[in-house]
Amino acid sequence: MAKITTVIDIGSNSARMAVFKKTSRFGFYLVREEKSKVRISEGAYEHNGELQDFAIKRALKALREFLLIAKSLKSRKILCVATSAVRDAPNKSEFISLVKKELGLNIKVIDGEKEAFFGGVAAANLLYEKSGVTIDIGGGSTEFAFIKNKHIQNTVSLKLGTVRLKELFFDKGDIEGARKYIRKELEKLGNNFNHKTVFGIGGTIRALSKVIMKKIDYPIDILHGFTYEIEKHNLFLEKIIKMDNDKLLKTGVKAERLDVIRPGTLIFIEALKYLKGKNLITSGVGVREGVFLTDLLRNHNHKFPDNFNPSVRTIIDVYQIDRKLASYETKIAMRVFDLIKDDFKLDESYKMHLIYAIKLSRAGELIDFYEAHKHTDYILLNSLHYGFRHCDRLLISKIIRFHKRKKIKKREMEEYRCLLPKKDIIEKLCNIFWVAKLVNIDLSMPEVTISKENKKIIISSDNLYLAKERSKTRELFFDLEIKY
Repeated sequence: MAKITTVIDIGSNSARMAVFKKTSRFGFYLVREEKSKVRISEGAYEHNGELQDFAIKRALKALREFLLIAKSLKSRKILCVATSAVRDAPNKSEFISLVKKELGLNIKVIDGEKEAFFGGVAAANLLYEKSGVTIDIGGGSTEFAFIKNKHIQNTVSLKLGTVRLKELFFDKGDIEGARKYIRKELEKLGNNFNHKTVFGIGGTIRALSKVIMKKIDYPIDILHGFTYEIEKHNLFLEKIIKMDNDKLLKTGVKAERLDVIRPGTLIFIEALKYLKGKNLITSGVGVREGVFLTDLLRNHNHKFPDNFNPSVRTIIDVYQIDRKLASYETKIAMRVFDLIKDDFKLDESYKMHLIYAIKLSRAGELIDFYEAHKHTDYILLNSLHYGFRHCDRLLISKIIRFHKRKKIKKREMEEYRCLLPKKDIIEKLCNIFWVAKLVNIDLSMPEVTISKENKKIIISSDNLYLAKERSKTRELFFDLEIKY
């Protein structure tokens, strides 16, 4: 596969481009993302689906600039797909031929089921839950994929889109007509897509999640993986449908989305009711990532290997982390954890946070050795995009951030109280982390013996002189004896 791959998605409302760079076999990160509100479907639904000349011209201008950016980034592979508005257009062949002639770009028009599949591949591989149903609300259609244990079981595409409903109903003030139309379309799903966990894909759902984050004063500005209980926000979402533009702007809706947010919200509300969804997990990924991953994982059943996390691997690759060294320190941390977990009532699940904290702890050293813990905190909080809950990535980053402290200040935790465990739990995990680093202070990876006598942890080896000297500067939640 190419080192740098560009994916272009021509949707009914927007054309988007994402450029991905591989760091190793399955490690990758986003290099560039661009969006243009070409609104290629504008006027189409009132003209039997025909793409209008002014919309085609807008699309050509955007695509030309996308290709210039891709070329400047030395992209070796360009994958371009078109969805609802183009596939439904009687004149789609003329549009595709025009783009090929003027830009040399091959467009692959995908059907609704394939579009749903791409969204499902992205959600299954890059979100933390293994099972659920995706809702991808676009300008011309809405796609659903049922996922069980990361396998896509079923896909459906319905003619429910924000631009479609805007032109057919909302521009005429017929909200109830739109609601009836939505409910009739949703009946085509049957009972095959009901699930308590819903993965929200697409611009409408991301915009609504941002509004909810602002409303509840959410402590971190990270959209991918943001999760909320649907029932708590149903009434607020219903109000959005009837808000005027001034009120919508005050809630945080961007001006460019004002004309489609109301029909999109109505589709969202009705779909959640039909699916009997309880929890919404916001997805920052969708069709573009699905196209990329389908190509990347084409020989692996469109799934990453078990226990593989692309974000973790990318951080290790980019920041040149010594995996052998990290593995040694992890073994020490796990041994200490097992010896003290019962005495200090540490849940087994915290092992995962310690493991990733140790594995990735040296990322910040590439920026500044002396402040590495602060830089690593920032890197992990903002780079552990895939496969982690917000509370997980926050705890992992804060173990590293605070591990040098004897005590964490209460005010430093107050901001994140809704996402983190109690302060004393974090301090205990920081202590274990610190001990693992302490034992390996000379980086020689000595063979050590770790045991417990009463409530004392005893660590012995031939090469622990420096460790014993430094251990005198720190009080822990448990007694520690260093022998050399």
